[in-house]
Amino acid sequence: MSGARGARVAPRAVAGLAPAVLGRPDLWWTALGALRRMAPPGWWRTRPHLPLPDRRLWAFRMQTAYGSESAAPDRSDLVAYLEWCRATARRRRQRA
Repeated sequence: MSGARGARVAPRAVAGLAPAVLGRPDLWWTALGALRRMAPPGWWRTRPHLPLPDRRLWAFRMQTAYGSESAAPDRSDLVAYLEWCRATARRRRQRA
């Protein structure tokens, strides 16, 4: 996988997915949690001071989901993923 150590995904790549989440207020907290989990440790120390995903992790996710590191996720796939995250989190809380 390509990308420098600690390098993050361009803000435009993440911002392009924002409309899919903005229209779903029920997924806002889930989306923030997913973004936080994908952000590298100490993300706040480097510009643009946003919890953007690590480039290597993003490339791995795109490769495994779409077959190419340079692929862009489909907005409907993002919503489906966030709904899955929310559902599995609820199940974990119910078991605890």
